[in-house]
Amino acid sequence: MKKTRVIVLGAGPGGYTAAFLAADRGMNVTLIDENLKPGGVCLHKGCIPSKSLLHLSRLIEETRHAEVCGVKFHPPEIDLDRIREWNQEVISKMANGLSTLCKQRGVEFISGRAHFLDGNSLSINNKDRIYFDHCIIATGSQPTCPSLFSNIGDHALTSTTALDLENIPERLLVVGGGYIGLEMGTVYSSLGSQVTVVEMTGDLLAGVDRDLVRPLFVRLKSKFENIFLNTQVGFCEMQNNQVAVQFNGGENTCYDRILLAVGRRPNTVDLGLESTKVEINDKGFIQVDDRFQTGEPSISAIGDVVGGAMLAHKASADGKQVISILADSRSSKKTSSIPAVVFTDPEIAWCGLTETEAINDDRKIQVAKFPWGASGRAQTLGRPDGVTKLIIDPKTEQVLGVGVTGVGAGELIGECVLAIDNGLKVKDLANSIHPHPTLSETLMECAESFYGEATHIYKRRKKQQSV
Repeated sequence: MKKTRVIVLGAGPGGYTAAFLAADRGMNVTLIDENLKPGGVCLHKGCIPSKSLLHLSRLIEETRHAEVCGVKFHPPEIDLDRIREWNQEVISKMANGLSTLCKQRGVEFISGRAHFLDGNSLSINNKDRIYFDHCIIATGSQPTCPSLFSNIGDHALTSTTALDLENIPERLLVVGGGYIGLEMGTVYSSLGSQVTVVEMTGDLLAGVDRDLVRPLFVRLKSKFENIFLNTQVGFCEMQNNQVAVQFNGGENTCYDRILLAVGRRPNTVDLGLESTKVEINDKGFIQVDDRFQTGEPSISAIGDVVGGAMLAHKASADGKQVISILADSRSSKKTSSIPAVVFTDPEIAWCGLTETEAINDDRKIQVAKFPWGASGRAQTLGRPDGVTKLIIDPKTEQVLGVGVTGVGAGELIGECVLAIDNGLKVKDLANSIHPHPTLSETLMECAESFYGEATHIYKRRKKQQSV
């Protein structure tokens, strides 16, 4: 029998962040995961491998469009075997790094399947029993696979299996116009697939401000074979080693593979939670209070399994907060703006209040925008197809939200989170000197445009109407 102060179930970004901080705070920690090494879905089957492929996709696209700048390349040769090897090398290097950090911090890592026996113990692979003072559930999520596509076997890809790149289908149907579908569609399109996206709502990336989505939509229209909005797959079946699909009762269209990107569900099944007081809602998410505590006082939950933004960095932030609460009972959950990034080309990033949310909540705001066509750095990159916008409180001029569309937008959003979380005003961004020529200048000039004083666009100062 073995007793440990803290057990963390799931070694993804939320789990290993919690485990490492707990060890740094002097706790005795065991980290458990089904994988042989830490990293979770994000490292082994999600964030990292997908961003590696998106990097390659961007390189391929740059070679295709460099001719306008006077540089010509031969069409790239795609070596799938080497791409898979390189991707695995990246994953292995990072996983080995996490394993080393476990050893350096004295965190015991166990590869196996955990099952709760009660509120203070669990078994590993139905064998070894481990007791704990506190357990943190960070088991993440997995792709949702609608039953409609259950009859097409391995011709149906998920965000996980699509990363394996077993082959490049001539025609690929992406079901779902969210960030996962668009990111993977971008990868396969660059590698040579004719990509069609079908989305049941009236636009891509539902919920994201339309002016941020527009530059991406225009670019994808030229890259993808088709984008069908307000459309659903009503029927599909195998025909001659292809998948015959029928949209909204129309004629059948055949595809070589179908990528399902219609959402994710929490990994809360078969954990033995019924042996504890942990409560799960009708969608499978674990119910927690404002301190991440479940109905079982000795068990907390973080990340994807508790719902909300199912993002790696949100899980990591949860992990840090829950350990701070465990270390000091006086601590409480902090409210911070959670940035979101769509790693397409161009990227879309936002944080804080969006214009869409403000309109839906009938909240008065002012909006300032700066077009990247006026950015010297965007022009030198040959990518002026971007925009930076600020969502502003009309009374206090406090920055409530920021949205950015353009190359490298995800690298700019961190400054915006800092501004929002610290209650900065528009003038604070406008008066901060940004290096030239950089894309970060668009934040400064966007703030300046609010006052009608942006150097690289002329906009007569006037009283802006509240939205």
